[in-house]
Amino acid sequence: MSVEKASKEHDLDTVSISEQDNVFRPDVDTSDVDERLVMRKIDWHVVPWLAVLYLLNFLDRSSIGNARLYDMQKDLHVTDKQYLIALTVFFFPYALFEPPSNIALRRLRPSRWLSFITFVWGIAMTFHGFVRDFSGLVGMRFFLGLAEAGLYPGVVFYLSCWYKRSELGTRVALFFSSATIAGAFGGLLAAAIHNMHNVGGKPGWAWIFILEGVLTSILAIASIWILSDFPDKAKFLNETERVWVVRRLQKDQQFSAGGESFKFKYVQQSIKDWKTWFAMLIYMGFDGPLYAFSLFTPTIINELGFKATAANLLSVPVYTWACIVTVAVGFLGDRIGSRMWINMVLFTIGLIGYVILIASSNAALSYFAVYLAASAIYPTIPNSVAWISGNVEGSYKRSATLGMAIGWGNLNGAVSANVYRAGDKPWYRLGHGIVLAYIVIGFLANIGYYLFIKRENAMRDAGHRDEVIEGIDNPRAHPRNGTYSSIDDAKRDKGDEWSGFRYTL
Repeated sequence: MSVEKASKEHDLDTVSISEQDNVFRPDVDTSDVDERLVMRKIDWHVVPWLAVLYLLNFLDRSSIGNARLYDMQKDLHVTDKQYLIALTVFFFPYALFEPPSNIALRRLRPSRWLSFITFVWGIAMTFHGFVRDFSGLVGMRFFLGLAEAGLYPGVVFYLSCWYKRSELGTRVALFFSSATIAGAFGGLLAAAIHNMHNVGGKPGWAWIFILEGVLTSILAIASIWILSDFPDKAKFLNETERVWVVRRLQKDQQFSAGGESFKFKYVQQSIKDWKTWFAMLIYMGFDGPLYAFSLFTPTIINELGFKATAANLLSVPVYTWACIVTVAVGFLGDRIGSRMWINMVLFTIGLIGYVILIASSNAALSYFAVYLAASAIYPTIPNSVAWISGNVEGSYKRSATLGMAIGWGNLNGAVSANVYRAGDKPWYRLGHGIVLAYIVIGFLANIGYYLFIKRENAMRDAGHRDEVIEGIDNPRAHPRNGTYSSIDDAKRDKGDEWSGFRYTL
């Protein structure tokens, strides 16, 4: 009897509620649960508020690019080099704190942890408006990076604990589209807030930081009551619905959905897994361009001949278009399932966009290329998130993998924050060239990741990864793959390394 055949006997479609093995809470009858109603309830309670928090996250992080156009550097006596240093400082705590923050999120309640870090970065954002010199600006950027670190990887991991792999892309895209809205809204908001120039004796750029920071802090407090916890503890679901959600996820090869005790070996498994390192390279390929794009789009447009307010306003349609493409690609990815090929198309569009930016000396053509860049960078992120998180099983291992991949990707923001030098304006060819190199890295890593998981699936289909299961006669099983008393034990111990797990392509 093969492992694959044995595993099918434990599929939730064929296991009755009365059976005790491999069924979460076998005493609960979920036959009357309305799937569409429950999923609609989950969507409304989980996704919208996360999108609001990420809008604030991205708005607060990138608003310095808008404030720069309103004499912030001049008032703080900050040179171009010092401004780049201030941008760079943000990324080191932001990247390094992401993996431990994800572990903390898994061990603590999301409603408390995410609300806490949001409140802290709101305070840090507010104090940006009171700095008087370069050292104060650097200090605030450091604390902003430290506090913001946990939100994005935490939310991605949190969403992966609610949705099947075939559903995650759309939800991540809807959540992440708030980053594009932040880009559009940030320009409009900065232009409006600047009208408060000299109110209370403060310049307009300072009010951008103060008002956005206060808003973030207020909404962080509200998040304590609005955010839900993991499926098995969510208060907006009744007991039967919670059990149904967990069983549904376990059927989708999320064996740890019913709960998992922390063991450091799960973190070690993530570190040793080759998929983690490919994921880090893929993230590097779009996170480096993301931060260069979000921090410098107003400046680039400004240098093409448009004044400060016009440059902020002209960034609005760029981000609006990116929002539309991001949601469309997220929906498409869940429908067709082949996320590798979607990434290939997106990376290719990005390559074309930045080649044009490097070669162009025409403002209109360069502005068009900015649209191509936005079309590539933003939708690649949720598509890759859904692909990578869906191929890692074990809640702690997945949280560590996402933390490492996103952290490494964001660390490259420290590089891309320095590539658009004042001496290279107005065409910034060096900066565009470095961003192009990042996209090439992502393009190649995407191919490598696909080839390796395709080969691993083939090895499992051929039985080369079969474990020895006591009581099951499987001639292909080998002790080097592990010996277990049951299939359930193998699933929980090995996660995505279990022979019956198949990676999505």
